[in-house]
Amino acid sequence: MHIFIGGAYNGKTDYVMRYYQQQHVVLVDGAIPKEAPACDVLVLKNLEKWLVTQSLEDDSPLIQTMLTELRQLAQQCTLAVIVTDMGRGVVPMDKQARLLRDTCGRFYQALFAEAEQVVRIWYGIGESIKEKRE
Repeated sequence: MHIFIGGAYNGKTDYVMRYYQQQHVVLVDGAIPKEAPACDVLVLKNLEKWLVTQSLEDDSPLIQTMLTELRQLAQQCTLAVIVTDMGRGVVPMDKQARLLRDTCGRFYQALFAEAEQVVRIWYGIGESIKEKRE
């Protein structure tokens, strides 16, 4: 599993599409599909949009379910997940926004622990922050 993280409007999607330009890529926005479509690389982005629709009060089971679904997809094709860094010490005033920020933080920690590769995108420039070596 490859993870790409960066702030909003920092060029994450463009970077990822260039990164996998020689392969057949399917991009899914705001959802985790139940099955991987026929492709070389499945790119998921804006999972925060889907998370907003969920109950985030007790997020541990939700995070585990998401990780299980992502693991299954990663067995079928190369899986790339684009996530938005929404932490950076800013705590939202709105309770739901705080819950989303906190859930994303816990989800990202679990996701990054399993990832083979993590790249931080800063204004279209990628910086590898994790790479598993064989």
